[in-house]
Amino acid sequence: MIDDPQAPVGPFEPPYYVAVFTTVRTSEQSGYGETNARMEELVKQVPGYLGMDHAQTPGGLGITVGYFRDAEALAQWRTDAEHRAAQRRGRAEWYERYTLHVAKVERSTGFTRP
Repeated sequence: MIDDPQAPVGPFEPPYYVAVFTTVRTSEQSGYGETNARMEELVKQVPGYLGMDHAQTPGGLGITVGYFRDAEALAQWRTDAEHRAAQRRGRAEWYERYTLHVAKVERSTGFTRP
């Protein structure tokens, strides 16, 4: 796994899973940065975690895509106690709205200019 914040996560051998978290945040962001950094640190400890992509539009739409080797890895992340607490705080304080899409990837390709 290449950890370059300026490059997308590369393709993996399918099947694997993605969790696409799309958000619009509130104006109240106290504690968000610290919690987000902790969640990024914590998810990296999940066996089967493959990587994560982030994007933020100037208008405030945020997209995070997490990649997981199998459904068990994704379930471990979903049920982690610290992650669940952050989810509750997100709903109470940080997010105006969000969607979560989970999908099984059946095809994966990539391109890098030489």
